Amino acid sequence: MEVPNAEASQSFDINSIPVSTHPLEAFPFFSLPKGLVEQNKPVQRSYDKLFFAINGVMTPLEGKVWKSYIVTEPGSTEEWSQPYFEKSYDDAITKVGGVKIFDGEITKAEYERYHNQASYLGEDGSIGYDGENIKVYVIHRADGGDIYIQLSGNSASGKLNILQKEAFKQTITLLKADQIQSQLAEKGKAVLYINFDVDKATLKPEGQEAVQEIEKVLKSDKGLKISIEGHTDDTGNADHNKKLSEDRAKTVLKALVVSGTDQSRLKAVGYGAQKPLVPNDSEENKAKNRRVELVKIN
Repeated sequence: MEVPNAEASQSFDINSIPVSTHPLEAFPFFSLPKGLVEQNKPVQRSYDKLFFAINGVMTPLEGKVWKSYIVTEPGSTEEWSQPYFEKSYDDAITKVGGVKIFDGEITKAEYERYHNQASYLGEDGSIGYDGENIKVYVIHRADGGDIYIQLSGNSASGKLNILQKEAFKQTITLLKADQIQSQLAEKGKAVLYINFDVDKATLKPEGQEAVQEIEKVLKSDKGLKISIEGHTDDTGNADHNKKLSEDRAKTVLKALVVSGTDQSRLKAVGYGAQKPLVPNDSEENKAKNRRVELVKIN
């Protein structure tokens, strides 16, 4: 079997799929086939990242997510039928303008390439394991809220994933100097979300604004000393994350020194993913863990 590569998924063009204007029910859009039920409570998140098999490449998509194991209703005289499960969804999806874009297995090499990025693997309904046969559909919507559905099954049960694409809505706001000062006084530390370039230690313009707020605090309290502590989520290599978090902390320190703060009042350290605020089990939570903490030095 030919090993797929990243270009294979990039060659998929959503604009090559006809737009569906068919009215749909509320998310997750489809009821279960008669006689089938969710084995457990479905995993449903207003925002997450989920990998879909596109041209044999597990490709990350972001948006609203629903996934579950599907089984025969308890007490039913009917036995599980994989063809019934698959045909039910194929008919339902294609009738509303959906198109099947993949039907096959991902290779062992592809699983090894991506699986560490999919922290949700092991949850109910997760799809994307080595040797698993996966069917993927897309319903192209004019408003950009494209709907991706993937399913897999065996002789005992099925799995179903539904994602509607949606841009991430930032809910974290910039702390102002008075808020930073208040948190340092009350808790001994302040949690900041400072924007850096992706996988780099260079500040974005909004990140520079955050540093200016720290600078105001230090100028208003000449005796204040702080430890600048960088943190990441758990995506990727632990050593890389630790170095990245340390480099980002040092970037903040250097910016404060350049603005006139005495370096003896500052310390920079990076912890990588060692001290998460919340579990790294969703994109929203990972965003909360990617932070800089200012800790008051007594």
